[in-house]
Amino acid sequence: MTVQDSRADLHAFTEAWQEWHSGQDARLADPHGFLAITNLHWLGEEPQRFPDAPGAWRTDADGVTVVLGADEELVVGDTAVRGEYHFGVLPERGSVNAVWGDAVIEVAKRGGHDIVRPRHPDTPLRTAFAGTPAYAPHPRWAVTGRYEPFDTPRPTTVGAAVEGLEHVYDAPGRIRFELDGQELALTAFPGHGAGSLLVLFTDATSGVTTYAANRALALEPPAADGTVVLDFNRAANLPCAYTDLATCPLPPAENRLPLAVEAGEKIPFERGGS
Repeated sequence: MTVQDSRADLHAFTEAWQEWHSGQDARLADPHGFLAITNLHWLGEEPQRFPDAPGAWRTDADGVTVVLGADEELVVGDTAVRGEYHFGVLPERGSVNAVWGDAVIEVAKRGGHDIVRPRHPDTPLRTAFAGTPAYAPHPRWAVTGRYEPFDTPRPTTVGAAVEGLEHVYDAPGRIRFELDGQELALTAFPGHGAGSLLVLFTDATSGVTTYAANRALALEPPAADGTVVLDFNRAANLPCAYTDLATCPLPPAENRLPLAVEAGEKIPFERGGS
């Protein structure tokens, strides 16, 4: 490979990373993204009214119900609803968004608890968002590993950004790889797409230049021979890195890497990052 080819490859690599990084910030800056959340309301059997959402909310064995006042309305899907509305029983990590004027009222289940998280576009955290600092991308942080599926998925309980909350994931396998001459492994959780994987981890930069609690790395489905690329340049902050109103999972204990992964997103400005 010529020097010119090498430079062209690095330019393409950097451009692809920049597109990914810009997409991350765009999702955060969305009018109803995580930076727009104004509160985290935990539901119980007694009806509760909240200052940033319409109606009186409760939950029981039949799921979440809201009773709207005479002058209140929500739009669920394409349907305007008034009076009493039943969201039903939500699955773990499931959610429904209901529109209220220019706000979105998220109804969700996290860690076995039903919650309401209103999202208002004019919240100061969102309107002041200036992007996320990150390490400059470099191909050395993109490594090829090998995925080893477990015989059966392993239920794995992890903590959460909210004290006392727990998340349970069925871990399908682990990924072994080498970085800086060290043999390492990470337990993987199911990703968002079919066959994709999600790795939550910390490393020696955590709490120094990167967010202390967790970072997330989304992976494409492994190849037929088990190979999978871990591009740590795309190690991303979860919403809890920006706001205390998120219920993000923490990494399993075995996913604490003993070296400094100086790649990916850094501590957000909102948490004192630079």
